[in-house]
Amino acid sequence: MPKAYWVVTYRSLTNPNAWQAYAKLAKPAITDAGGRFVALGKPAMIYEAGMNQIVVLVEFESLQHAIACHETSAYREALRALGTGNVERDIRIVEGTA
Repeated sequence: MPKAYWVVTYRSLTNPNAWQAYAKLAKPAITDAGGRFVALGKPAMIYEAGMNQIVVLVEFESLQHAIACHETSAYREALRALGTGNVERDIRIVEGTA
């Protein structure tokens, strides 16, 4: 069964305090659900239409684990801490090739 990944990119972060409150809750929620942080930070290089934005890459054992993590009560609590309008981001869940 192929692994799966959360690919998260932040286009803007207008409330760093809300983002920090989210991160404090989200990191343990994600790791408790089996996620492993592979990358977290700004890109070292940007090509083509890339943007210099925070990127988070989290690996899961399967697509089902990746989706289930987003639906846990612990992660939903983190999302509540983030609130609305404090960040603009994109979360994609993709399945690995092998």
